[in-house]
Amino acid sequence: MRKIKAQLFMSLDGVVEAPDQWHFPYFNEEMGAAVDATLGAADTLLLGRRTYDSFAGAWPDREAAGGEDAPFAKVLGDARKIVASNRRSTLTWRNSERIVGDLIEAVSALRNEPGTGPVWMSGSVSVVRQLLAAGLLDELNLLEHPIAVRNGLRLFEEGEAPMPLKLLSCEVFRTGVLNLFYAPAESAGQGTYEDAKAHLPQHE
Repeated sequence: MRKIKAQLFMSLDGVVEAPDQWHFPYFNEEMGAAVDATLGAADTLLLGRRTYDSFAGAWPDREAAGGEDAPFAKVLGDARKIVASNRRSTLTWRNSERIVGDLIEAVSALRNEPGTGPVWMSGSVSVVRQLLAAGLLDELNLLEHPIAVRNGLRLFEEGEAPMPLKLLSCEVFRTGVLNLFYAPAESAGQGTYEDAKAHLPQHE
């Protein structure tokens, strides 16, 4: 079974919208390596339509320009790109296909396709939310930046039921960015203040 994994840039206050407006000052070789180890190593990408349009509007031209980022642009272009979209407009970037029918059913089928490598997502917040709610997201990689953006879409909406996660690993970059990997957890467990106070320091 293939695993579905997502990588998002996130601010300290949970904003994931328009990271191009705030995350570049923190993009160093450590973050470049983190992105290359995920998106750059994927043979299949799952993208929401807005993220796809953003990528398709930039990376093919960067590949054609032959600059420093052309090899990474080629990797993205060569990957299979599966797009979650209700619009029937043409997908112009090579190796792109649109999900036909229900998203959850399509991703469930994708997980059961032959292959050992994970399917990676970048951005695509609405798709990530739906897959988390459906229990279809196997891993969530958050690159948490030490900045409070204070404006914009957050990954987790208010008013929803708690969503427990378990931390798989954490790395601190020199810029202060936290490279966090989470997986869904069955339960946050139970506890009260009476349970917690046993762990408080005991002072005479």
